[in-house]
Amino acid sequence: MKKALTIAGSDSSGGAGIQADIKTMTMNGVFAMSAITALTAQNTTGVTGVLDTPPDFLAAQIDAVFSDIRPDAVKIGMVSSAEIAEVIADRLAYWEAENVVVDPVAVATSGSALSSDSAYEAVKRLLFPLAEVITPNIPEAELISGMRIASADDMEAAAMAITDKFGCATLCKGGHATNDANDFLCCPDGTSNWFEGRRIDNPNTHGTGCTLSSAIAAGLAKGLPLEEAIAQAKEYISGALAAMLDLGKGSGPLDHAFSIRNA
Repeated sequence: MKKALTIAGSDSSGGAGIQADIKTMTMNGVFAMSAITALTAQNTTGVTGVLDTPPDFLAAQIDAVFSDIRPDAVKIGMVSSAEIAEVIADRLAYWEAENVVVDPVAVATSGSALSSDSAYEAVKRLLFPLAEVITPNIPEAELISGMRIASADDMEAAAMAITDKFGCATLCKGGHATNDANDFLCCPDGTSNWFEGRRIDNPNTHGTGCTLSSAIAAGLAKGLPLEEAIAQAKEYISGALAAMLDLGKGSGPLDHAFSIRNA
């Protein structure tokens, strides 16, 4: 069995963070492991507290995983401090990690901030160069590129600028009233591709970014080429949205196990 590691924050409500990552990786056929960067007190309406993991203990988690069950892919999510970013970069470089997917989380679906400015700068400087692909949504791509995105052409320009600067593939995700569910991939070798998605009228989108990036990591762990891993991940997240799970008082979680119930 192929293995994948998620390095991310814990979502106490189960819809995002490592909980979403582990569910997604499992449902996509890989063995999931975790290194927790922070605990959050969180639900569908917002984040009420964040407790960072001590950097040395995060390093111990990563080392424990790599020294025993080496992951075939790594997904990085919530990084709430520069010190956490430094530890992740150091340990992944030490272990020569492969197939790294970075979801540059800045703000939760509820609108709550999950990363400080200094942390985000450290993520860009230290983790983007280690990544095979990063998966920013429209607001995140605007933040990273310094460009305003209001059209498909803007998505292409921003993704190309990010890839040129950091040397990793960039999947600029549509939505946020821009280009619906279609995503644009730009790769360092100059190739690019649009991935069309199904527009699903579901207000419950808590954890969609975590889910997509984890599904991509699962595909890479299984040896799929990046474009195929993205295509399969988009199909998975469409199914999880189309299941129309409705939990909580705010933007609820996806149904990660929809295929089991469908079967």
